[in-house]
Amino acid sequence: MAEAKQGNSIIETIKTIVYALLIAGVFRTLFFQPFWIPSGSMKDTLLIGDFLFVNKMAYGYSYASCPTVLIPAIGINIDAEDICGWMKSGDPSKGGERFMAGAPERGDVVVFRHPVTGRDFIKRLTGLPGDKIQVKAGVLQINGEPVKLEPAGTFEEIAEPQGPQRLRPRCENGPVGTGGLCTKSRFTETLPNGVSHDILNIAMQNSDNTPVYTVPEGFYFFMGDNRDNSSDSRVPQQVGGVGFVPYENIVGRADRIMFSSSGRSMLFFWTWRSDRYFKRVE
Repeated sequence: MAEAKQGNSIIETIKTIVYALLIAGVFRTLFFQPFWIPSGSMKDTLLIGDFLFVNKMAYGYSYASCPTVLIPAIGINIDAEDICGWMKSGDPSKGGERFMAGAPERGDVVVFRHPVTGRDFIKRLTGLPGDKIQVKAGVLQINGEPVKLEPAGTFEEIAEPQGPQRLRPRCENGPVGTGGLCTKSRFTETLPNGVSHDILNIAMQNSDNTPVYTVPEGFYFFMGDNRDNSSDSRVPQQVGGVGFVPYENIVGRADRIMFSSSGRSMLFFWTWRSDRYFKRVE
């Protein structure tokens, strides 16, 4: 009798775990997906260690709305396409379609699947379908017109390894030794629809002068706010960049930072950034 009760208890525990995973999977697929900022490509809007939830309801649903489960330590690598590949467009050249579709707006901070690797990226939407996008001497040009730029002081941080990957920041005043003050020029960029946000400058480099890119219908053009430290649509996919991003590859919109930690682990409470809790993403 005791063995039967123990067996039933184990079965009930397994059922509870399975139900919890199913509920979590449905919630993550339909509503909000957690996202941890791993790199500095969106400074100072987003810092390494910011934790946020991606609003999947903002733009509707596609195959990219399904979760990717990646746990290398135990060999789990389940891609969204493995689960929901049947939802992919039959003609990817048109950017794909979405269910309950909503159009992203210029200036939105968006999580999307890289068109080649399938990994999740987070960048700012700067180019809409049909736009002509170019960067001249570090200034974004949209349909032949430069965006408005205003000096906004200096962004400062300590030159030290950051986050779980221990990435070192690039500095405009560099090279800077560990523990030194790393600075970057900061500007407020205003897009044609009136959306304003900060961008950072480190140095003049190839990505500060680009050809004219005409965004195809059904695709979008993304850039990082830390302009000189971002792999984004300015570099074509053929040479390792992001290139144009299909509509169906968009996962959702980043609206608010929920938690932030500047250390190697979120468990290191002394590295928590309390001033960033529930901070709106702008």
